[in-house]
Order: sequence, then structure tokens, then C-alpha cells
Amino acid sequence: MSTGQQLAIDEVGKLAGRILDEVERAVVGKRDALELVLLGLLADGHILIEDFPGLAKTLIARSFAQVASMEFRRIQFTPDLMPADVTGSSIFDQRISDFEFRPGPIFTNLLLADEINRAPPKTQAALLEAMQERQVTIEGVTRPLARPFLVLATQNPIEYEGTYPLPEAQLDRFLLRIGVGYPSRDDERAIEHVHVAGSIGYYVVDVVAATRSSPSVQVGASPRGSLAVMKLARCKAVLEGRDYVTPEDVKAVAVPALAHRLALRPELWVQRIRPEEVVAERLETVPTPRAEDVSPTAT
Repeated sequence: MSTGQQLAIDEVGKLAGRILDEVERAVVGKRDALELVLLGLLADGHILIEDFPGLAKTLIARSFAQVASMEFRRIQFTPDLMPADVTGSSIFDQRISDFEFRPGPIFTNLLLADEINRAPPKTQAALLEAMQERQVTIEGVTRPLARPFLVLATQNPIEYEGTYPLPEAQLDRFLLRIGVGYPSRDDERAIEHVHVAGSIGYYVVDVVAATRSSPSVQVGASPRGSLAVMKLARCKAVLEGRDYVTPEDVKAVAVPALAHRLALRPELWVQRIRPEEVVAERLETVPTPRAEDVSPTAT
């Protein structure tokens, strides 16, 4: 290997490190997953992220696009999404008495195909040519896509009702499939970015984490649930005339903030267990911070 080649490789390594450092400012504590995403992008490949809602999948895609100065578009895949909603279509323009092509969101550098398995196969197939050939053919006209063109798709690994599993032909278009996973306790606490006592921040994180370990729950609340509880608890404190959050504020808002985020085990429906009951039960299991640890001066 020549000296010039080694210098070029060293520069790429340094640049990759800077990209990861910048993205990690927004996506806390997921260096390994972020590195895999970056490897996929460097290899000019498409990436499938398979994980639960609320684990920063959209934030990951948007952050990489911003740091790498790529144009970014997001498509929320739904059962009524049509192929033309992805690729674009020709629309009759009365001003010129002719059809004019209106490009769809696929004409971008980094496309986030969110919950791709919720759209019917015909719409999923609209991505096939684009992912493989980096072009789309619409009404007999082939239009090249900008380079780079990369698809970062997401899907929920446990939700099957109302979804259309990706066929192997489409799965094969993805260079890699990864999971993000829940953040660690310290990282989830860091995500909140709120000025509250440290004990309260960890209390919120522990309450949310407890929903994930309940034997009644198939999927617990995500870090988005932690943020929801903290926001509501802060508002509750203001209504009570306080400038700091107490455990009672957290307990008052935990059930309405978290219950709808839980997916209970299917076999429990006969027992008529409700998510609200699960959250209330989890609140009883998490130790409450001491009063002296929740004052405005506590850290």
C-alpha cells in the first residue's frame, strides 16, 4: 500500500469518527448501531432497522443526513399509500395544457421509509427498481435518481396485524438489517435534557424501564415514554406552584402517559388485564426517591 493510499484511509477514518461523534450528540448511547448505519452508508447500501417504536430510528436517519449534508425525505408507509405517492406522477397543468411530472419523495439522497411493512406489496414494489437500479420508470419514462441514493427503512418486529411482510426479493435489496435497542439507564436519563434533580430523572427512567420487565407486557414503553412523563411532571409541578418536580408529580402522570404505550401479552386478554393496571403496579415496585434528594439544589 502506498503512502498516499494510507493517508487517504486515515482521513476517511478520521472523518467517519467525526460523523459518528456528531450524530451521537443527538442519538445518545448507541455507538455500535450508529457505526453499522455508517458502514452501510459508506458501502452505498440500503439499511433496514427492525425495532420497537420510540427508539430514535427517525432521528438516526435525519441526523446522518444533516451531518453528511444529504437531502433527506421521509415517507410514512400506510395501508392506503399508493406507488405514485412514492415515485411521483404526471399531473395535467391547465396553464400549459399538458402533463407535468411532479417528482415524489423518492427523489432525494437519503429516504426514510418508515414502517415499510405497513404498505401493501404494490407500494413496497415501487422501491424495488429504485433500490436496485437507482432509477424509476414512470409512465414509460425512466428517470435517474440523485447520487447517492440510500434507503433507510424501518419496521416493527412484533406487529403483524395490518402489515405486509417484505418479500425476500425486497429484503435482499438491503445491505444489512440492524436493531437499535433500548438505551442504558444513564443514557436514557441523559436523553431528557431537563433541569430536575438527578434522583427524579432516574426515578422516571426506572419507572419506564419497569414496564418493560413486567411479566404481563410484551413490549414496554420506550424512551419517548420517559420524555412524556417528565414533560407532564414538570407541568404538574408548575400547576402546584413549585419550580421542581417531586415523585408525586411523576406518579400523578405516569399512568396516562405510559399505559397506551404498552403492548400486553396476547394471552392475557381473557384475564381482562388493562395497561393502566400494569403501570400502577409497576409504580408500586420502583423505590421512591427521598424527600431531601428532590429539592431544587439536588443534582
